[in-house]
Amino acid sequence: MAEETEALSALHVLEYNYTRSVGPVIGRFLTGLRDGELLGIKSSSGKVIFPPVEYDPETAETLIEFAPVGPAGVVTTWAWVSQPRAKHPLQKPFAFALIKPDGADTAILHAVDAGSEEAMKTGMRVRPRWRKERVGFITDIECFEPEP
Repeated sequence: MAEETEALSALHVLEYNYTRSVGPVIGRFLTGLRDGELLGIKSSSGKVIFPPVEYDPETAETLIEFAPVGPAGVVTTWAWVSQPRAKHPLQKPFAFALIKPDGADTAILHAVDAGSEEAMKTGMRVRPRWRKERVGFITDIECFEPEP
């Protein structure tokens, strides 16, 4: 008969800490956020991609022509979060939504503070609520909120 042994265990947290250099496109986008400006980038076909990317998704060409967008835009789709978790952007019920800023041909995923699920609508107009102190992160946009 085999002797019973106690299993060994140890707490281990798996993390992938890294630093990324942002380069000229993402760097300028983040600088725009710090300055309260939304910047997209023009694709080879003339479409405005927001948030900007370094290479055209259709041709792989390097993209360099920035275009201001928004700041207001339209909710294209959304999902309600009734019980936010600790790392969510808001600690009260909110929506995650795809928001297409005016002048852009693509959308960004961000939080919308609509007040209630009943107030959220596809097609509603929203604008960014900027943090008082901005540092050049996507979190410089605290969330979007319905236009008055």
